[in-house]
Amino acid sequence: MNIAKANGIELAWDSFGHADAEPILLISGLGTQMIRWSEPFCTGLAARGYRVIRFDNRDAGRSTHFSASPAPDFGALATALMAGRRPDVPYTLDDMAADAIGLLDALGIAKAHVVGRSMGGMIAQVLASNHADRVLSLTSIMSSTGNPVLPQAAPDVMAMMMRPAPDPVIDPEGFLAVRLAFARRIAGTGYSFDEEAHRAILLDEVTRCYDPGGTARQMAAMAVAGDRRARLANITVPALVIHGTDDPLVPPACGQDTARSIPNAVYLPIEGMGHDLPRDVEERTINAICNVIAGQSSAEGT
Repeated sequence: MNIAKANGIELAWDSFGHADAEPILLISGLGTQMIRWSEPFCTGLAARGYRVIRFDNRDAGRSTHFSASPAPDFGALATALMAGRRPDVPYTLDDMAADAIGLLDALGIAKAHVVGRSMGGMIAQVLASNHADRVLSLTSIMSSTGNPVLPQAAPDVMAMMMRPAPDPVIDPEGFLAVRLAFARRIAGTGYSFDEEAHRAILLDEVTRCYDPGGTARQMAAMAVAGDRRARLANITVPALVIHGTDDPLVPPACGQDTARSIPNAVYLPIEGMGHDLPRDVEERTINAICNVIAGQSSAEGT
């Protein structure tokens, strides 16, 4: 793991593949760390001839945490948004996109292919719209546009996501029980749920850093992001949108809306996949990303 000074903060990062190869930047989702991009996924992309870079977003993992900023009051935030006011939040998705640009600057990279999952897909969208000269292609996985008419997460899923977990230092098994139940609920029904793999990644993340306040601040950044469709309409790079047909957290209509909003985007629905990237679909995802990078008209190849 390495630390780069970027956009006034520190970002933890690592990479796979040759340092001079064409870069792919992987952006993680809400409250998760760069290790959610599994090593087999990263090495699989690197084996196709790319330099694959993953990093911890601000307020996650071993990057800078904004602990001096209190956890957001989501009731007050919702009230302000409903009244048409923009609430004050510690930072925005635009700031997080600027972090990614700062990391590319620190690594001496002029342009990169950008791949984001969930919140990371939103950040990737902002990158491609705000920093078009730095993005070679865009892949948005299990993400959304912020369109207010889109369906929301299933109520029980939202309740599980917002439920505080026990402190893993005091009650590790209680923490794992809460987090594994949520992971199982959102994983979809088309692929087997690998409880041991999920348990291992949760424990690895806790070992690297546990900061529920950071997740809340990231969630606030998502909440104020607004409707990005007008910005997405200006994206001109090759774009791929991947979404599971069984996603209960970010429903499939959100992926469809993303693909409609980006000119000439390729849409790849994955049957039975939920809000997860199971090992069984990693190779298919790698193929789709590489095909779009290569300019093929279909994510599955031509």
